[in-house]
Amino acid sequence: MNIKIFLLSMLSIIFIGCQKNSHVISKIPEASGISYCNNTNTLVVANDEGSLYEITPKGKIINKTKISKNYDLEGVICKNKKFIFADENGGIVFVDRKNHKIKYKKLELHFHKKNAGIEAITEIGNKIYLALQTKKKKRAKILIYQNGKIIKAIQTGIIDMSGMEYHNGLLYILSDTKDKLYIFDISKEKILKKIKVPKFAQEGITIHKNKIFFADDNGRVLKYKLKEIIF
Repeated sequence: MNIKIFLLSMLSIIFIGCQKNSHVISKIPEASGISYCNNTNTLVVANDEGSLYEITPKGKIINKTKISKNYDLEGVICKNKKFIFADENGGIVFVDRKNHKIKYKKLELHFHKKNAGIEAITEIGNKIYLALQTKKKKRAKILIYQNGKIIKAIQTGIIDMSGMEYHNGLLYILSDTKDKLYIFDISKEKILKKIKVPKFAQEGITIHKNKIFFADDNGRVLKYKLKEIIF
């Protein structure tokens, strides 16, 4: 092979590789949920194996804390004094941000573990919203939790819900199977828009200003400009 052609080919491969990874800001094993922390300008990332990571918006890992191997941590909410995690097996994990003490709330849910699990979480006002991940539309529901119990279930028809964020009055729901982001009106209980997203193992979403961050179950955190995804 001509050396010039070989070098051009290698540069092309390197360029394409850089393009594909240009949105990756951090490498975190089995990243399963993400949330922006307003009071510290950081991100908290949940890990399937029961750990939490705090990172900067540029992706630098500040710290890693093992919460418990007993929990399959999925989505996460970051509040000023605590983290709130969804446990896939049917519970909510409250973690004190200062001393990492844990409170666990087991939920009374009527689903079979093989068919559905809690995969995403967000907060609207004083209510916690939990998304069930299921392959069947009729079982695809968002559960509303308040004062220690589930007070309502909303059917979405969105299979394999894997991430959820409340932003500007609407829910942004990821479907891993469909590689789509659904904009959902919670008051009207209907899908407003479906958006194709880049193909990866979508497991979490958070939005801050003009940026959108994703947790990728293959071990990455990705950052995009909001206008790259939602247009």
